[in-house]
Amino acid sequence: MKVLFIGGTGTISTAISKQVLELGWELFLLNRGNRNSELSAIKSGKLTEIICDIRTEDEAAIAGKIKNALAGKRLDVVADFITFNPAQVEKDFNIFRDLCEQYIILSSVSVYQKPLSSYLITESTPLANPFWQYSRDKIACENLLMEKYREYGFPITIVRPGHTYDERKVPVGVHGKNGSWQVIKRMLEGKPIIIHGDGTSLWSMMHNSDFARAFVGLMGNISALGEAVQITTGESLTWNQIYQAIARALNVELRAVHISSEFLDKCGRGLYDFRGSLMGDKANSMVYDNTKLKRLVPGFYAGIRLDEGVKRTLAHVLAHRECQTEDPEFDSWCDRVIAAVEGVRI
Repeated sequence: MKVLFIGGTGTISTAISKQVLELGWELFLLNRGNRNSELSAIKSGKLTEIICDIRTEDEAAIAGKIKNALAGKRLDVVADFITFNPAQVEKDFNIFRDLCEQYIILSSVSVYQKPLSSYLITESTPLANPFWQYSRDKIACENLLMEKYREYGFPITIVRPGHTYDERKVPVGVHGKNGSWQVIKRMLEGKPIIIHGDGTSLWSMMHNSDFARAFVGLMGNISALGEAVQITTGESLTWNQIYQAIARALNVELRAVHISSEFLDKCGRGLYDFRGSLMGDKANSMVYDNTKLKRLVPGFYAGIRLDEGVKRTLAHVLAHRECQTEDPEFDSWCDRVIAAVEGVRI
């Protein structure tokens, strides 16, 4: 297989890139070249770097670089991990329409309607999210790609990831601009932790290695053409259970303070987009039906439970200082919000 990834070094795409190379496939990485060294060390497959910024460089210049790298070959798969609006989709279409057998784009499960009309989410659940522009842009990308598929036969597959994590970041619900480390630090210091709502809404998290196995199963899969597929784990946990799993892995007591998402949105305006990330996403109970994924990728299952994945991630984060980016602004904000809520409750 000859595949080209646009991006290829993020939380989701790094795991996929590794699996592609370990399978012995030929991988072309189109990105700015800032984080390719980890993949360059894998010797199984063949890695070719195409250094450019697809979002700023001219279409003709990018197409020229790609054609030079391919040397007249045609790609089995192109996957774009960094497309967020229809203009970027249109640019991809112009560049790749005659170069690949399958074009895969990453959307998001946040595109599903909020509030939900049914607790069980399938790929046919309506798409509508009035709370988050990010999700509305993803919906517009999906709609445009479906038009390209219907009108031009552009061989698209839309993948909707759920909450996916890796060894570098512990997955939490409420965090600041610098990621989740400050939440972990607060737990280690015995400080109270904010959990949105009453902590009983259901959520699903997936380790990126599990996600990669499912994604690879869709690559070059003729039955996936023209389809939207959600890739999630079958495990659904409450946010209380998720935070408790983190506390157990840290061997600390969980001091949870439950605060409504609406109040967090009001307190965070100007600093954090909790209207989108909470009310448009994590505040909703999300239970996924993976029947379609299992039909397209027979035998697939998510093998890493959240409690196991959290232990692995915490072990890595605690051993690597570069994963411990502090966020004093968020820490102070948490203290102020918790004090305000507890003052009212008294």
